[in-house]
Amino acid sequence: MRSTKKRSVSGLGLIFSISANVPLLLLKHYSMLYSMTGYGRAEQSIGEKNFLIEIKSLNGKQFDLRLNIPSLLKPYEFEVRNILNEGLQRGSVECNISIKLNGASKPVTINTDLAKAYFQPVAQLANELGLETGDILSTILKLPDVITPSTEMLTETEWVSFEKLLKEAIAQLNHHRKEEGKSIEADLLVRLNNIESQQALITTLEPLRRTKIREGLMKVLEENVGKENYDPNRLEQELIYYIEKIDISEEQVRLNNHCAYFRTILAEEGISKGKKLSFILQEFGREINTTGSKAYDANMQKAVILMKDELEKAKEQILNVL
Repeated sequence: MRSTKKRSVSGLGLIFSISANVPLLLLKHYSMLYSMTGYGRAEQSIGEKNFLIEIKSLNGKQFDLRLNIPSLLKPYEFEVRNILNEGLQRGSVECNISIKLNGASKPVTINTDLAKAYFQPVAQLANELGLETGDILSTILKLPDVITPSTEMLTETEWVSFEKLLKEAIAQLNHHRKEEGKSIEADLLVRLNNIESQQALITTLEPLRRTKIREGLMKVLEENVGKENYDPNRLEQELIYYIEKIDISEEQVRLNNHCAYFRTILAEEGISKGKKLSFILQEFGREINTTGSKAYDANMQKAVILMKDELEKAKEQILNVL
């Protein structure tokens, strides 16, 4: 069994102490964002075997795992995949596990069928290249899986210890994800504040826009029809109808609600928020685009463009949120 003393596990400049008797899968309650990018590494001798686990993760829509494990762990591949899936949840993940035997010589098994299968193409290649064939056997013995340890499976004790080591590597990767997530969250809040600032500007411009529209229509009528030749009451009705068509109050209310909901999701417990935040940003886009199509005002259009720019930056960041 493993010792319960603490040891250091490091990766990408992150070094922290892990207690060997504490399971370190991802905790379930965090009111912050996690990145999908991270790296974890753990190494330990278990019995006569030295295990090295390296995991790296990049952003991805689903959980996509590339797993490289030695033949000794093949019987446990399903369990290993489940542990990685549960601990990492999303992302494009690559996990490499290697085992080295410690100590003096170990009993081995020679896979004679595989060696024979290697012999013919290797001998043929040597003949074609005009090379000596005297060293073919030594070459074949170095090829993958020709010589394997005679122990085909881990003991139950070794598996339990390996499982804890795997969870430590996952915990380290998630620690890295958490640190990356802090930077993403800070940037998203900047983008959100900028969008809200431009929205507030649009709110102050709205009354001025209505006045400009009214004055502009009256001026056109006076210049082309004459001030005495149009019905002011009818004009008032037409103005009300036209202004209602280009009214953006509903869009502003909905955008306010989306901003508030976005902040609520950021503060929620839980770690997997990327998809939900991405959906909310899509709603941002609808309201901002509709506001722009109804604006008919240069200053408001400028504010809309700045909001779109901040929205695109936020969308880029959300792509890497767990």
